[in-house]
Amino acid sequence: MGGKYRITGNTYPRMRRPRRRGKLVLAATASVVALGLAGWGTMQLIDVFTGGDRKTDAADHKTDCPSAGPSGAAAPVRALPKPKKITVNVYNATTRGGLAKKAADELEKRGFTIGKVGNAPAAYDKKVPGPGVLLGAPSATNGSFPVLGTQLHGALPKTDARRTADVDLILGKKFTAFDTPAAAAAALAELTKPAPAPSC
Repeated sequence: MGGKYRITGNTYPRMRRPRRRGKLVLAATASVVALGLAGWGTMQLIDVFTGGDRKTDAADHKTDCPSAGPSGAAAPVRALPKPKKITVNVYNATTRGGLAKKAADELEKRGFTIGKVGNAPAAYDKKVPGPGVLLGAPSATNGSFPVLGTQLHGALPKTDARRTADVDLILGKKFTAFDTPAAAAAALAELTKPAPAPSC
């Protein structure tokens, strides 16, 4: 070629466009990400149709369940004393005469052992607004109190510093009668009812 199109020197013009390495790197990265997402999606679909690790989860859940007794049911909620093992002192904190004696006779018919019977001490005399107060040692909270409480709904449990096992029943202004024997027996049965076997 000649004239103004003549090529001189050692430098030749580029006949093709320079490669854009940035686009190639971006395309490669996008491909890797796409493959990763496709693999993750495949694993999710497999878990949906096969149940995944349900068996493992169920096994782990069973280890957290409370152990049942030999019969498949849990042990009773409490080991409560029988009424005959509970000595009850009956005190009258009302103005009605003979109330403590009548109440003591009724409790004795229901199987309780009767201790002292009389008027309430000064700290409680005419100061019990409800049906009654159950007074005893702290150990009675999970023993004698629940059993005696089945006979008189609404009796308020309180503890003192005594070390003996006897319990005081102090009759209050709202006391009219004990719960019926049937109702008391049902309440006692509910206390000693075994807990249901774990569903897990």
